[in-house]
Amino acid sequence: MEFPTWTASSNSAVRRHLTPEVFEQLKDTKTARGTTLKDIINSGVVNQDSSIGVYLGDEESYSAFSALINPIIEGYHQGYKVTDTHPADFDPSHLDAPNPDADAKYIISTRIRVARNLKGYGLTPTLTKEERTEVEKKVVGVLEGLGGDLTGKYYPLTGMDDATAQQLIDDHFLFKKGDRFLEAAGINREWPEGRGIFHNDNKTFLVWINEEDQLRIISMQKGGDMGAVFSRLATAVNELSDKLGFQYSSNLGYLSSCPTNLGTGMRASVHIRIPNASAHADFKKICDDNQIQARGIHGEHSESAGGVYDISNKRRLGQSEVQCVQDMHKGVVKLIELEKLLEK
Repeated sequence: MEFPTWTASSNSAVRRHLTPEVFEQLKDTKTARGTTLKDIINSGVVNQDSSIGVYLGDEESYSAFSALINPIIEGYHQGYKVTDTHPADFDPSHLDAPNPDADAKYIISTRIRVARNLKGYGLTPTLTKEERTEVEKKVVGVLEGLGGDLTGKYYPLTGMDDATAQQLIDDHFLFKKGDRFLEAAGINREWPEGRGIFHNDNKTFLVWINEEDQLRIISMQKGGDMGAVFSRLATAVNELSDKLGFQYSSNLGYLSSCPTNLGTGMRASVHIRIPNASAHADFKKICDDNQIQARGIHGEHSESAGGVYDISNKRRLGQSEVQCVQDMHKGVVKLIELEKLLEK
């Protein structure tokens, strides 16, 4: 393996931290599943406009390639050291997040998701077709046993008819084949085998199977009742954890192929209408002070439409699940206060 050639404009985390010394130290390293340095950095080498540029192939990769990965983790999750202990708390009774918009004037919807991967398997870049199908079967078996408002149906992508696909598109539930970054990481292999979507009858609970992670577990509903959304998610995640078991490290939290999703693997967000607050000079400061981030409702790097923003927690590692939602709630309260003030 040769040291990568970088373009002048490349400023990814992997370029910054893969020094010639680190390269020499790791170039011949291989995990028990066969993950190599070349595998881990391939997405960043192929896509030189990456911001991070690494995808881990298995749990062992985090220790085997720590000379490269640890500085990337600490650079992204600022303020956290990989020797710290990650806290966990998914108890809804510990959350103090009353609906900050009971009249539904500002908050359009609330959505909380977590990324999870099963113990005993590689992460998505190294899953074989057989392993991916096995993960799908195990997860669907548990999901189909859920009761109450989590009761629902599984829709495999393989063999999906046009009518079902269109309905899932209309519901904004269907996920597509991964982008060029995931493609170069090996995550799109044998698409769409072993992949699918589960959602409950009320369309407030959704699970993506074998997308970027083995599981993306999502709870959502209209309005700003963050407690209800969090409680539904906690019930589902705790049940899945008990039945399946997830990859977890006391220092890094729940493991994911992408280091940005370590810790809780949680993104807690609202779509909120704040045309005045978002135009105010203090908007960015309020977001930064409250550890939240704002982006357009069509995803990262998208622009706002009509003053509607996607507001979410910024921290994942070193914060418990309860703290992630608490961060988001606190920031949203501040933004609504500013919006009301500016309306007068």
